[in-house]
Amino acid sequence: MSTTAAQTDLTGKVALVAGATRGAGRAMAVELGRAGATVYATGRTTRDGVSEVGRATETIEETAELVTAAGGTGIAVPTDHLEPAQVRALVERIDRDHGRLDILVNDVWGGDHLLDFNSKVWDTAPERGLRMLRLGVETHLITSHYALPLLIRRPGGLVVEVTDGTAEYNRRYRENLFYDLAKNAPIRMAFGLAQELAEYGCTAVCVSPGFLRSEQMLDHFGVTEENWRDAVAKEPHFAIAESPVYIGRAVAALARDPEVARWNGQSLSSGQLAREYGFTDADGSRPDAWRYFLEVVHGGKRASAEDYR
Repeated sequence: MSTTAAQTDLTGKVALVAGATRGAGRAMAVELGRAGATVYATGRTTRDGVSEVGRATETIEETAELVTAAGGTGIAVPTDHLEPAQVRALVERIDRDHGRLDILVNDVWGGDHLLDFNSKVWDTAPERGLRMLRLGVETHLITSHYALPLLIRRPGGLVVEVTDGTAEYNRRYRENLFYDLAKNAPIRMAFGLAQELAEYGCTAVCVSPGFLRSEQMLDHFGVTEENWRDAVAKEPHFAIAESPVYIGRAVAALARDPEVARWNGQSLSSGQLAREYGFTDADGSRPDAWRYFLEVVHGGKRASAEDYR
């Protein structure tokens, strides 16, 4: 049953989306802003410089502008979340400006350029694999270390760890040991943080989008958001793909739910939360990618992607 009617808006709430340059991070920042929040959008790619990801087409300044255009207040703060001094300065700024932090989204990644699926650990250059772990795990830990003392000042705070894959799906090997570790770690971080935050009346969850039509993925297939289905001929499972808006709406629904503590410590997906809260993707569909992959792709069920939309 949908709980949308019981939700509240986020006016007066302050959010930090760590890793908000593009894709899921940008969409989560925008949807939190659409619900009324003030959103600090951080990342390493700005209009003055590009991160190691190498994409100059999306910047944190643009994300902040989209947050404001959606109805919130967007604030871009260039931050390398591997640098403790930068993260500490970021949190001190939020404290000076607002004296509160209500929502922390740990979405930092940026390691896809280092990933070689099906490469054995002994064939993977250690510096590449360890960089993935630093980007996908260490950044989250540093950010939580500095941000959580501000978040726990008030009950009701929410921490969202973002990963690729649900706990159920990630029982399968993710085809590269370093990637497998990097994408399972946020699930355990949410579980552990749930234990540490409970006494303060705060909640931690892990969320995963499905097959995400990020800017990078659309470019990879040579399509746009308008004609993305043309890529299904090349990759049939792309038929289950979802736009970044979907995970953005999922996180906004969690942040607006006065009973969000019922999810404390759990691994959640955009498709699962869409069924619970009643929202849809931008095109009105409700793709459930991880259930599709488990039941159809790996489970052998005779069904199509359209049966899971």
